Amino acid sequence: MLARIHSSALLGIDAVACEVEVDVGQGGFERSTIVGLPDAAVKESIERVRSAVINCGYSHPTTASIINLAPADIKKEGPRFDLPIALGMIAGQGIIQSETLGETVIVGELALDGRIRSIRGALATAMMARREGFRYLLVPTDNAAEAAVVQDITVIPISSLTQAVGWLNGQLPLEPLEVDIDEVFRQASRCDLDFADVKGQEHAKRALAIAAAGNHNVLMIGPPGSGKTMLTKRLPTILPPLTLEESLQTTRVYSALGLLEKGASLLGVRPVRSPHHSASGPSLVGGGTIPRPGELSLAHNGLLFLDEFPEFKRPVLETIRQPLEDHHVTISRAAGTLTFPANIMLVAAMNPCPCGYLTDPKRKCKCTPNQVEKYLSRISGPLVDRIDIHVEVPAVPYRDLSSKRDGTDSATMRKQVLHARARQTQRFSGNGCLTNSRMTSKQLRTYCELDEAGEQILKQAVYELGLSARAHDKVLKLARTIADMEDAENIKAEHLSEAIQYRRLDRNL
Repeated sequence: MLARIHSSALLGIDAVACEVEVDVGQGGFERSTIVGLPDAAVKESIERVRSAVINCGYSHPTTASIINLAPADIKKEGPRFDLPIALGMIAGQGIIQSETLGETVIVGELALDGRIRSIRGALATAMMARREGFRYLLVPTDNAAEAAVVQDITVIPISSLTQAVGWLNGQLPLEPLEVDIDEVFRQASRCDLDFADVKGQEHAKRALAIAAAGNHNVLMIGPPGSGKTMLTKRLPTILPPLTLEESLQTTRVYSALGLLEKGASLLGVRPVRSPHHSASGPSLVGGGTIPRPGELSLAHNGLLFLDEFPEFKRPVLETIRQPLEDHHVTISRAAGTLTFPANIMLVAAMNPCPCGYLTDPKRKCKCTPNQVEKYLSRISGPLVDRIDIHVEVPAVPYRDLSSKRDGTDSATMRKQVLHARARQTQRFSGNGCLTNSRMTSKQLRTYCELDEAGEQILKQAVYELGLSARAHDKVLKLARTIADMEDAENIKAEHLSEAIQYRRLDRNL
C-alpha cells in the first residue's frame, strides 16, 4: 500500500516542500530502499524508524519498502525525515486513517524508543507550510515555540511517535501551541548594559550614536584598554528594536543552523557576532560543499564586531567587501547558487600600531615607522573606503576614570537615534530604503543638497584628504544623518564639517 506524507527539505536557510512516498511492498524486495538524493543521515533513518516503530508497539512491514523523497533533484539532509517515514510505514499498513494527513506537514527525528528529537529549520518549515497552503504542522516539542510565531497555521507539538499516530487518527486531542510575540520582545529587550558605565569617551559615544542613527559602519582606533570593546557591547542598547519581520528573517538563519536556544521562539534583540581574528573566509561569509551561512548572515539585522581588525588575514577581510555593499552573500557551487542575507552594521576595532601605544601620551611606542606602515597596510584601501566612520578612541585620563559623574547614558542616545530613524522612515517611505547609509545615488542628489558654503567645505576636503567618489558619498550620507539627529531640514556647514572629520584617517590607511 502506498502512503504519502508531506514534509520539508532544508535548502540553505529556506525550506522547500518535500513529499515522502512510502510503498509498503508485498514481497520481492530484499531490503528497504530510500531514493531521492538522500545523504548518509537520511539513509540511516531506516534503522531508527524500524526500532522506533517496533518499540512503540506497531508492526513493522515484514516485506521491504521503497521510500521516495520528492522532488528527487534536491539533496536531502539530516534526520528530519525520520518521523514522516515512520508514519508512512504505519499508514502504508492501514493503521492510520486520517483526513488531515493530506493537509499536514510533518518533521522530526526519532529516538529508538519513539521519542521525537528537535530538528533544524522549524521556522523555515512553518513559513513554507503557510506559503503552500497547509493547515497543520507537526513538529518536535522543542521546536514548537519557534514554529508557532508564524501566523495562519496550526502548530501541534509532538513528543513521541505514538502521540503523532494518536493525533492523526483523532484519538488523542492535542492543544496547538500559541506564542505571545509581544511578550517575547518584552522579555528580550531587558538589558543590564548602559553607555553611562563608560567613563569619558564622549567623542566616541557621539560617533556611535551617529552610526546607530544611520546604520553606518564604524572603525574605532585606539590603544589597548581605551574602551573599544566596552563601547561596542553597549551599542545594541541604542539601536531601534527589531521589527517582527526583521526578527523572523534573523531567527530563520539561526534556526537553519540549529543555533536557536531550546524552547526559544524568536530572537528579540539584534544579534551581535564577534568572530575571532583567526576565522576563515567561509566561516565569515559562508560556504562549504553544501553552502551554509557564515558570521555575516548570523549578524543579519544586527552587528558584526571585528576586534583586532588588522589581525584578520587580508584575503578573509576582502571577502566582506561585496556583502558590505550588497547586504547579502551569494555562494556559487556546482550544485547551484544560494543567497544568504547579510544586512549588517560593521563595527571594527584596532590598535594604531603593532604595540598599540602610538597615540598613547603616557606610554612610549616601540614600533618603527616601517612597522606601523606595514601594520596599517594589512587593511586595504577599498575596505576602508566602505567604512563610513573612522573614530579615534584615546586612552582615558585619570580624571575621567575617577569622576563620580555619569557620562551620556543609553536612554539619551537612544532617544536621538530613534528620532533620526523616524525622520528617515518618513523620508524614504515607499522608496525601498530605510536608512541614510542605504541611499542610492539618485536619493543622494535629492536629499543631500548643499549650500555654497557646504560645497566649498566638501571641495576642500576632497582635495586635502584625497577622498574617493565612494568616500565623498559617505560624507554626504553621514552629514544627512547628523542633520536628522539635530532635526534639521537641510545639511548645514557644521553637519558637513563633523562628517568630514570622521573620514580624516583615509590618507593614513
